[in-house]
Amino acid sequence: MDLETEKIAFVEPFPEALAPIVVKRRLKWIVVAVIAAFGLMQLTNAARTYPAVVPGHDLLSADPPPPQISAILRTACYDCHSYETHWPWYGHVAPVSWWLDSHVRDARERLNFSEWPRGDAERAARKWNHVAESVRDGDMPLPSYTRIHRAARLTEDQRKQLVDWAEQESQRLRSTEAATQ
Repeated sequence: MDLETEKIAFVEPFPEALAPIVVKRRLKWIVVAVIAAFGLMQLTNAARTYPAVVPGHDLLSADPPPPQISAILRTACYDCHSYETHWPWYGHVAPVSWWLDSHVRDARERLNFSEWPRGDAERAARKWNHVAESVRDGDMPLPSYTRIHRAARLTEDQRKQLVDWAEQESQRLRSTEAATQ
Protein backbone atom coordinates (compact mmCIF):
# COMPACT_ATOMS: atom_id res chain seq x y z
CA MET A 1 0.00 0.00 0.00
CA ASP A 2 1.47 3.30 -1.12
CA LEU A 3 1.09 5.96 1.61
CA GLU A 4 1.69 8.87 -0.73
CA THR A 5 -1.12 8.03 -3.09
CA GLU A 6 -3.71 6.96 -0.53
CA LYS A 7 -5.18 9.67 1.65
CA ILE A 8 -6.66 8.66 4.95
CA ALA A 9 -8.90 11.09 6.74
CA PHE A 10 -8.30 10.78 10.48
CA VAL A 11 -10.48 13.70 11.45
CA GLU A 12 -13.94 14.27 10.22
CA PRO A 13 -14.32 17.76 8.72
CA PHE A 14 -15.84 20.34 11.05
CA PRO A 15 -19.42 21.07 10.02
CA GLU A 16 -19.54 24.69 8.85
CA ALA A 17 -22.89 25.25 10.53
CA LEU A 18 -21.28 24.75 13.97
CA ALA A 19 -18.40 27.23 13.39
CA PRO A 20 -20.31 30.41 14.40
CA ILE A 21 -21.63 28.71 17.54
CA VAL A 22 -18.13 27.68 18.64
CA VAL A 23 -16.76 31.17 17.91
CA LYS A 24 -19.56 32.75 19.96
CA ARG A 25 -18.89 30.40 22.89
CA ARG A 26 -15.17 31.15 22.82
CA LEU A 27 -15.79 34.86 22.52
CA LYS A 28 -18.20 34.72 25.47
CA TRP A 29 -15.57 33.01 27.64
CA ILE A 30 -12.91 35.48 26.55
CA VAL A 31 -15.17 38.40 27.53
CA VAL A 32 -15.97 36.75 30.89
CA ALA A 33 -12.25 36.18 31.53
CA VAL A 34 -11.38 39.80 30.69
CA ILE A 35 -14.13 41.13 32.97
CA ALA A 36 -13.04 38.79 35.78
CA ALA A 37 -9.39 39.86 35.36
CA PHE A 38 -10.42 43.53 35.45
CA GLY A 39 -12.45 42.89 38.60
CA LEU A 40 -9.56 41.09 40.28
CA MET A 41 -7.21 43.95 39.37
CA GLN A 42 -9.38 46.28 41.44
CA LEU A 43 -8.43 44.28 44.53
CA THR A 44 -4.78 45.22 44.00
CA ASN A 45 -5.22 48.99 43.77
CA ALA A 46 -2.25 51.01 44.94
CA ALA A 47 -2.52 52.61 48.35
CA ARG A 48 -2.87 56.37 48.05
CA THR A 49 -0.29 58.19 50.11
CA TYR A 50 -1.50 61.23 51.99
CA PRO A 51 1.38 62.08 54.30
CA ALA A 52 0.66 65.03 56.55
CA VAL A 53 2.20 68.30 55.49
CA VAL A 54 4.40 69.35 58.40
CA PRO A 55 3.75 73.02 59.22
CA GLY A 56 6.62 75.19 58.10
CA HIS A 57 8.09 72.57 55.75
CA ASP A 58 5.95 73.35 52.71
CA LEU A 59 7.36 75.83 50.20
CA LEU A 60 4.35 78.11 50.41
CA SER A 61 4.66 78.43 54.18
CA ALA A 62 8.45 78.29 54.55
CA ASP A 63 9.54 80.75 51.87
CA PRO A 64 6.46 81.78 49.90
CA PRO A 65 6.88 83.03 46.36
CA PRO A 66 4.83 85.99 45.08
CA PRO A 67 1.07 85.29 44.87
CA GLN A 68 0.97 84.89 41.07
CA ILE A 69 3.83 82.35 41.21
CA SER A 70 2.17 80.52 44.12
CA ALA A 71 -1.02 80.28 42.08
CA ILE A 72 0.86 78.81 39.10
CA LEU A 73 2.65 76.29 41.32
CA ARG A 74 -0.60 75.22 43.02
CA THR A 75 -2.45 74.81 39.74
CA ALA A 76 0.24 73.21 37.59
CA CYS A 77 2.63 71.47 40.02
CA TYR A 78 1.21 70.64 43.44
CA ASP A 79 -0.93 67.65 42.41
CA CYS A 80 2.17 65.59 41.65
CA HIS A 81 4.97 67.44 43.45
CA SER A 82 3.50 67.71 46.96
CA TYR A 83 1.58 65.76 49.58
CA GLU A 84 -1.54 67.70 48.57
CA THR A 85 -2.42 65.41 45.68
CA HIS A 86 -6.05 65.44 44.57
CA TRP A 87 -6.66 61.96 43.19
CA PRO A 88 -9.19 61.99 40.31
CA TRP A 89 -11.94 59.37 40.08
CA TYR A 90 -10.01 57.38 37.46
CA GLY A 91 -7.08 57.28 39.86
CA HIS A 92 -9.01 54.66 41.82
CA VAL A 93 -9.42 52.26 38.88
CA ALA A 94 -6.67 49.73 38.14
CA PRO A 95 -4.52 49.65 36.06
CA VAL A 96 -4.64 53.46 35.71
CA SER A 97 -4.28 53.79 39.49
CA TRP A 98 -0.99 51.88 39.38
CA TRP A 99 0.41 54.21 36.74
CA LEU A 100 -0.76 57.35 38.58
CA ASP A 101 0.57 56.19 41.93
CA SER A 102 3.96 55.40 40.40
CA HIS A 103 3.98 58.72 38.57
CA VAL A 104 3.19 60.75 41.72
CA ARG A 105 5.76 58.85 43.82
CA ASP A 106 8.42 59.51 41.18
CA ALA A 107 7.44 63.19 40.95
CA ARG A 108 7.65 63.60 44.73
CA GLU A 109 11.09 61.98 44.79
CA ARG A 110 12.35 64.44 42.19
CA LEU A 111 10.73 67.56 43.63
CA ASN A 112 8.46 67.77 46.65
CA PHE A 113 7.15 71.19 47.61
CA SER A 114 5.87 69.69 50.87
CA GLU A 115 9.44 68.94 51.94
CA TRP A 116 11.15 72.10 50.80
CA PRO A 117 14.82 72.43 51.87
CA ARG A 118 14.34 75.41 54.20
CA GLY A 119 17.80 75.46 55.76
CA ASP A 120 19.76 74.59 52.63
CA ALA A 121 19.87 77.56 50.25
CA GLU A 122 22.19 75.81 47.77
CA ARG A 123 19.87 72.80 47.48
CA ALA A 124 16.83 75.06 47.07
CA ALA A 125 18.70 77.05 44.40
CA ARG A 126 19.42 73.83 42.45
CA LYS A 127 15.75 72.87 42.70
CA TRP A 128 14.65 76.26 41.33
CA ASN A 129 17.17 75.92 38.46
CA HIS A 130 15.70 72.52 37.65
CA VAL A 131 12.14 73.96 37.77
CA ALA A 132 13.16 76.79 35.42
CA GLU A 133 14.84 74.40 32.99
CA SER A 134 11.95 71.91 32.98
CA VAL A 135 9.29 74.58 32.45
CA ARG A 136 11.34 76.44 29.82
CA ASP A 137 11.92 73.23 27.85
CA GLY A 138 8.21 72.36 27.99
CA ASP A 139 8.88 69.17 29.95
CA MET A 140 6.71 70.38 32.84
CA PRO A 141 3.88 70.22 33.43
CA LEU A 142 3.77 66.92 31.62
CA PRO A 143 1.74 66.96 28.40
CA SER A 144 -0.03 63.77 29.53
CA TYR A 145 -1.18 65.63 32.66
CA THR A 146 -2.29 68.83 30.92
CA ARG A 147 -4.32 66.90 28.35
CA ILE A 148 -6.70 65.90 31.12
CA HIS A 149 -6.16 68.78 33.59
CA ARG A 150 -6.75 71.87 31.48
CA ALA A 151 -6.26 74.23 34.43
CA ALA A 152 -2.63 73.07 34.64
CA ARG A 153 -1.86 74.25 31.12
CA LEU A 154 0.48 77.19 31.27
CA THR A 155 0.28 80.06 28.84
CA GLU A 156 3.54 81.36 27.39
CA ASP A 157 3.27 84.35 29.74
CA GLN A 158 2.84 82.07 32.78
CA ARG A 159 5.78 79.94 31.65
CA LYS A 160 7.93 83.04 31.27
CA GLN A 161 6.85 84.38 34.68
CA LEU A 162 7.63 81.10 36.42
CA VAL A 163 10.96 80.57 34.63
CA ASP A 164 12.11 84.15 35.24
CA TRP A 165 11.11 84.05 38.90
CA ALA A 166 12.69 80.60 39.48
CA GLU A 167 15.97 81.76 37.93
CA GLN A 168 15.96 84.96 40.00
CA GLU A 169 15.16 83.03 43.16
CA SER A 170 17.97 80.61 42.44
CA GLN A 171 20.39 83.52 41.99
CA ARG A 172 19.14 85.15 45.20
CA LEU A 173 19.57 81.95 47.18
CA ARG A 174 23.08 81.38 45.82
CA SER A 175 24.16 84.91 46.64
CA THR A 176 22.67 84.56 50.14
CA GLU A 177 24.54 81.29 50.60
CA ALA A 178 27.79 82.86 49.38
CA ALA A 179 27.37 85.85 51.72
CA THR A 180 26.97 83.59 54.76
CA GLN A 181 30.12 81.58 54.05
